[in-house]
Amino acid sequence: MSNYEIFVYSWIVIGFLSFPFILRYDAPYGRHTSKNWGPLVDNKIGWIVMELPALIVCPLIVFISDNPVSEITYFFIFLWIIHYFNRSVIFPLRIRTKKKKMPLLIATLAFFFNVINGLVNGIFFGNIKFDYSNSWLFSPEFIVGFIVFITGFIINNWSDSHLISLRKNNDSGYTIPKKGLFKYISCPNFFGEIIEWFGFAVMTWSVAGLAFFLWTFFNLVPRALSHHTWYKKTFPKYPKERKALFPFIL
Repeated sequence: MSNYEIFVYSWIVIGFLSFPFILRYDAPYGRHTSKNWGPLVDNKIGWIVMELPALIVCPLIVFISDNPVSEITYFFIFLWIIHYFNRSVIFPLRIRTKKKKMPLLIATLAFFFNVINGLVNGIFFGNIKFDYSNSWLFSPEFIVGFIVFITGFIINNWSDSHLISLRKNNDSGYTIPKKGLFKYISCPNFFGEIIEWFGFAVMTWSVAGLAFFLWTFFNLVPRALSHHTWYKKTFPKYPKERKALFPFIL
């Protein structure tokens, strides 16, 4: 087993071990922001800082690689860039938050988390599986994974856009969303991102993609459960049949 494989599988094991602890705590940013986690920074700045490493690290490693990176591999990186340019640049500029803060500690931890994810995927696509052939486009893995990825991307971005639109005439920023998948779950934006990266893992059929999908799951499932609990406490008439993250299931 190579050093890379040891690192990635260890990273996955850390995720499984961390998951029960992540479930116990509400990450203190957004609607769960807490001053008990140390100094606070501007919400938009913190978001950009913590997401930017993923946008930079993974593509940079691939682009400076001395290996003959194939067009299909570059296509995977192109999808990666589209997602993270949206998350680290476009989304923070779109959100309607006034004077909102997040703990500096959370932004810092997320920064290093995204550095690791960027390294895991950048090293894989730039130095290990850099030579996906054109025939991979016709494989079941690519076709199914790409469809799932695009579906998740659309769900994620539509849901975020709907949440942002609800702030237009509401200073508090919080109302009960009712359109689209919000009829069935509290967090379709998280649901979309989870299936998006599941699609990426299938499409690339890679241990790097698997690690990223699992960590996305480990981070967003607890976040969705926290949001769901918050909605029910905040709005007495919140739909009882609505689930947190997976329609009709959880």
